[in-house]
Amino acid sequence: MQGRKGFTLVELMVVILIIGILAAVSVPIMRGRIDSAKWSEANNACGTIRTSVRAYVSEKGPNYPNYSEIEGSLAASGSVASLLGFGDTDLDSTYFNQGDYVISNVQADPPGCVITVTSSHADGPTGTGTMAANGSWTIGL
Repeated sequence: MQGRKGFTLVELMVVILIIGILAAVSVPIMRGRIDSAKWSEANNACGTIRTSVRAYVSEKGPNYPNYSEIEGSLAASGSVASLLGFGDTDLDSTYFNQGDYVISNVQADPPGCVITVTSSHADGPTGTGTMAANGSWTIGL
């Protein structure tokens, strides 16, 4: 009697079942990675904004009375962006526009601020990202 070669139907069905389970588990994990990559774009821009705010505060000095002039949206038509040295579209990127960034709580000692960002793009990530005065980054959904 010769031995049979090949797989039985049951063996093939088990392999297909295992592949289906792995795909069902991995898709949500990959979706989370996509949003994380989108948020890293905002995190980098917030770091640039934070550096500009710190330079502005250092230039004006700790006794400057009007740091509120650099608080608000960085929309292209606003003066906040120009005071910090940004052009109309310098912070525009794939998932975030310059107007999506808002500066608040500017402080002189130590120099810093809070930056919040919410994407206005249709394919942008959901939620709001916040960079605290100490540079820590959080995402709230």
